[in-house]
Amino acid sequence: MARSEHDVLAYMTFPRQHRTKLHITNPIERLNKEVKRRSDVVGIFPNEASIMRLIGAVLFEANVDWQTSSRYMMVDAFAQIDKEEIDSILSITTKAA
Repeated sequence: MARSEHDVLAYMTFPRQHRTKLHITNPIERLNKEVKRRSDVVGIFPNEASIMRLIGAVLFEANVDWQTSSRYMMVDAFAQIDKEEIDSILSITTKAA
């Protein structure tokens, strides 16, 4: 258990506002649900290339949305990654590896 502490607490090296977003899978689950919804509308695909085009289009659309409309993780906060910080809740010092 002691050897895995570094791996388990790796997300603590990121800025405080990003930590909760790093250990949840909500965006991935939402994306998978959208791919399933779009593929259910089509029903039967004639070949593998058509499936890849549809999934690629959904992923491209999600990528554009994530880059333009809403910032899931603010880029400015990544400047703080190299700074050492003391977490008051866990009483540990966080710093980038």
